[in-house]
Amino acid sequence: MKVEQVIVGIGLLSLMGLPMSAEASDSKSITLKQIGRYSAGIGTTTRAEISAFDPTSKRLFSINLELKQLDIVDIGAPESPVLAQTVSLGGNPNSVAVHDGIVAVAIEGTTKTDPGTVKFFNTSGALLNTLTVGALPDMLVFSPNGKWLLVANEGEPSSYNNNPVPSVDPEGSVSIIDMTPGVNSLTQLNVRTATFSLAIPQDNQSSIRIYGPNATFAQDIEPEYITVSHDSKTAWVTLQENNAIGILDISTATFTKIVGLGFKDHSLSGNKLDASDRDVPGSSNNGIINIRNWPVLGMYEPDAIASYRVEGETYLLTANEGDTRDYPPGFSEEARVGTLTLDVAAFTAQGYPDVTTGANGLRNNDNLGRLTVTNVNGAKELDTDTEFERLYVPGGRSFSIRRVDGTLVYDSGDDIEQHTATLVPTLFNSQGTADTFDTRSDNKGPEPEGLAIGKVSGRTYAFIGLERTGGVIVYDITDPTEPIFATYINTAPTDLSPEGLFFIKEEDSPNGKPLLVVSHEVSNTVTIFEIVKD
Repeated sequence: MKVEQVIVGIGLLSLMGLPMSAEASDSKSITLKQIGRYSAGIGTTTRAEISAFDPTSKRLFSINLELKQLDIVDIGAPESPVLAQTVSLGGNPNSVAVHDGIVAVAIEGTTKTDPGTVKFFNTSGALLNTLTVGALPDMLVFSPNGKWLLVANEGEPSSYNNNPVPSVDPEGSVSIIDMTPGVNSLTQLNVRTATFSLAIPQDNQSSIRIYGPNATFAQDIEPEYITVSHDSKTAWVTLQENNAIGILDISTATFTKIVGLGFKDHSLSGNKLDASDRDVPGSSNNGIINIRNWPVLGMYEPDAIASYRVEGETYLLTANEGDTRDYPPGFSEEARVGTLTLDVAAFTAQGYPDVTTGANGLRNNDNLGRLTVTNVNGAKELDTDTEFERLYVPGGRSFSIRRVDGTLVYDSGDDIEQHTATLVPTLFNSQGTADTFDTRSDNKGPEPEGLAIGKVSGRTYAFIGLERTGGVIVYDITDPTEPIFATYINTAPTDLSPEGLFFIKEEDSPNGKPLLVVSHEVSNTVTIFEIVKD
């Protein structure tokens, strides 16, 4: 399913004393050129996570979590972004979206389990209205026609099985705000809530993960990200921890289906991964680039999702980051393979008869011992004992393209790890710095998280941010069945941990050229790239 490409490497930049920035391409299509950067300052938590753009005012709107404010940045000259003003939000912002001069910001409640709000501003920062939505509004998006604003209310619990203070677990939902009365006239009557229940039809049910202790079905579902169809009638919502997508009929505020995304077989050719951060034989602390097949199943668990059309058919693009629930002491699903008891017969059948911690054993740190897996799935699948017959890892370390019913059309397999291993080897599966080389191999690898889609010279491209390794990897997805690697750029250590990405088309661009804007949550930078046509 993965299309193999020839990599044009640029070598060991840091070893040659060059800046830790890389750009390469194996197709004469496009490259990314960094032309501008806005810094939100040095903070102890995130100051630049998600941004949005208004083409009329040429202003960029960036949420500043640490200072609980909205940074409004003038990018009329994209080479020299200027902070125009800040707007106090009174709470923790999680997302921002802009449509026709209306700026919407999702803000969580005083505690994350309380109902959240959406605040509406004009592009000068004046507050226009405030509405209440569900718990932990994590992402919001306007429909293409501007009629609807959809809000993904993640509804994370405060904890699980907590005593003596009781746990609070709100239901996940999607708020749908009818914008037709005009922003100043909106009331709570214009807010409807799409909820989850067992009555919703489920496809590929065995791969839908419902597992929160003592949680109802609705409480267990956690919406993460939304994309809306070109005709503004349907939305697709990633349910990350649940390894599923919800299909939403917007006009009736009803989920028509929940689709399990299945599992990725890392024992197959093209689906390799580096599974250990300590895989130097004889060493307990050092890692190497060691991308190979293992008897492991990946849970796609996408974060960002986007949609695009090809010859009248809509396709869904997902960044398969992965996520786990970690709420100690009441509940944590993360475990290292080395701590588990593996079923000898089951792994022998997969070609791995040694499940010990010995030199050749699966549970050795050189092999799978360090790999982070879930302890929820994998046991009692083939028999009734507590030994693990299968191993499930969070995330696909990839991006996928699916049809609107969830059918997988393409998955990038091990492309991302293979390309970064060649192009920025000193940053491979790192936290974006050379001194953290390989430290993420045991846990989700490069972590593709955010994405954007844009058209350049008649071709459609996917821009995918790698949260851990850093940088943006780009594919030509004009043919959804055969994406082609186009380019990769990594501007670490100046820019660390890309989170939100958006594309500015030429007709909306301040300089008349297509741009990509990337917000980085660790370095607190918003970086502007010009897309250069080769």
